[in-house]
Amino acid sequence: MHALIVVAHPDPKSRTRSISAHVAEGIVDSDHRHSFEIADLAAEGFDPRFTSSDIAAHLRASPPSADVTAEQDRIDRSDALVLVYPVYWWSMPALLKGWIDRVFANGWAYDEAPDLKLKKNLQHLPVHLIAIGGASERTYARHGYFGAMKTQIDHGIFDYCGAPVKTSELLLDSETQDPKSLMDAAHTIGANVFSVSEQKWRNQTIDCGASATVIGDSDQVSICRGKHPLQRQTLSG
Repeated sequence: MHALIVVAHPDPKSRTRSISAHVAEGIVDSDHRHSFEIADLAAEGFDPRFTSSDIAAHLRASPPSADVTAEQDRIDRSDALVLVYPVYWWSMPALLKGWIDRVFANGWAYDEAPDLKLKKNLQHLPVHLIAIGGASERTYARHGYFGAMKTQIDHGIFDYCGAPVKTSELLLDSETQDPKSLMDAAHTIGANVFSVSEQKWRNQTIDCGASATVIGDSDQVSICRGKHPLQRQTLSG
């Protein structure tokens, strides 16, 4: 099985880059037949700007540009998609959002036209989301930021294309926490990319190095922070 790990951070020494490397390590450690590719959008110079050529492709007036089809081909070669990104203004960075805007295009991720019913084309692609936040758990809980992120990203983007979100993680206190606990959590997430089912995740414990509270809507969500393993739960509201 092959995973595409998409990373969006400009600093090669960032926690985001380190976490993505540990996710990759966990994937291979879980089964040496597994493989991965890291798509480092900043290092590769991906252009996130949605231009007139992207509008034309959306309207099916012209084919998508070569850089877009190259990204689509990378996803088509993969059995799972993993996104690792820092939280900027309670969402993903513009670089990653622009990648999604351009790559998850009409005619590939989904089919839609005035005379056509929406067709979701990515039901075969499990998605794993790993967001890295510097704010506290209390801040996310008080304002409902993580629930809002899940509505926007998990549901608004991936469900629209039919791609099932299997993991939706928020690793907190990334600027103050012992890096080892975050890296251990990342390794565990990677080890479960190809083995986890929704039922298994309900009882999965991830040692994030911290006590944590699970918040969000009725989906599976978790926030990692503190010194004890995190017991996943399902919450409503």
